[in-house]
Amino acid sequence: MTTTHEMPNVAAGRPPGDLSRRLFGHLHRSDQQRWGHVYLQGLMRTRGKKTVRRMAAVVTGSEAASTSLHQFVNASPWEWAQARGELARWAAQSLPVRAWTLAPAVLPKRGSHSVGVHRRFLPESGRTVNCQLGFGLFLDSGRAHVPVDWRLFLPPRFTRDEAVRDRVKIPETEEAEPLWAHALRLVQEATSWSNGRTAPVVADLTALCDVVPLARSLHGSGHAFVLAIPGQTTLADPELPPGERESARGLLLRRGVRHPAGAGLQVVSYDTPMRGLRPDGEPGRGAGRLLAEWDASGGRPGRIWLTNITDRHPAELLELARSPRGAQAAIHRMGEDFGLLDFEGRSFPGWHRHMTLVSAAYACSTLEGLKRRSIA
Repeated sequence: MTTTHEMPNVAAGRPPGDLSRRLFGHLHRSDQQRWGHVYLQGLMRTRGKKTVRRMAAVVTGSEAASTSLHQFVNASPWEWAQARGELARWAAQSLPVRAWTLAPAVLPKRGSHSVGVHRRFLPESGRTVNCQLGFGLFLDSGRAHVPVDWRLFLPPRFTRDEAVRDRVKIPETEEAEPLWAHALRLVQEATSWSNGRTAPVVADLTALCDVVPLARSLHGSGHAFVLAIPGQTTLADPELPPGERESARGLLLRRGVRHPAGAGLQVVSYDTPMRGLRPDGEPGRGAGRLLAEWDASGGRPGRIWLTNITDRHPAELLELARSPRGAQAAIHRMGEDFGLLDFEGRSFPGWHRHMTLVSAAYACSTLEGLKRRSIA
């Protein structure tokens, strides 16, 4: 029988290469490093639902090792931030990163005790679900979207009640924040590990939150972005009388310039002033641009995007704006094949550790697939 102190031999299978060593090499205990490797292989090799019992049986040949896997994710004291930084640097070394893409992940849950669980209406499906809401940051290379960091939305009931905070182990540094602030923190964290090599932030969060504060914060900090905005958003100079201000859709419809975008498509754009909010709280200004694919049949713009990138052709920016689709496809595959929806725990640390390991398993599999295709 395998106990929490016995180290099983890892069965042969698809190895995570040097990634496992980079993720867990900072851990002081050899048993932590070993169980991290087992969990990572379990996510990659176990078919179907990724329970710790099934992963333990596949990788070690003993279901009894599931206790150790559960403890490694939910109770063992290791910080996920350092592991994610290593994951991000490892992926960036292997990919020509063209964008940092932000994407939401709706994780259905039963009951009301898991950290962050709440009822949420999903406009795309027209249903209300019981769920957790995560935000992921993906490195987009054009050929792949690799997840490297996550934030978890916390409804106020999880931060205001000390008993609830203690039960799900929410750190004192975590507070309830608007959704756009979670997106901004992901960008700030990515900037901290990228050694100054940033990429444009691309996101479509219009169904979840007001993205104007995110745009102003990114613009004020000098970070390039392409963000979807609602068509009714007003961006004109605030000194103009209200009657003279136009919505984003109106500006594109009446003043936009159309450009060829290949394959018979057109993109419409309009240059507009941008207001920013610098990190020191002072306002700033700069150049911005609205753009959208032109719907020739309807004679109107499609999904509208706001960007502060004005030195690239609108068609190139529109191609970049398609990045969130790839991130959502990656989230779907992570749920289908890599255990994104299979976390067996309720705590804040456990959720973040599981998401870190799922991201690493997906990244490893994706990059290995790209290498095999390039060789072939």
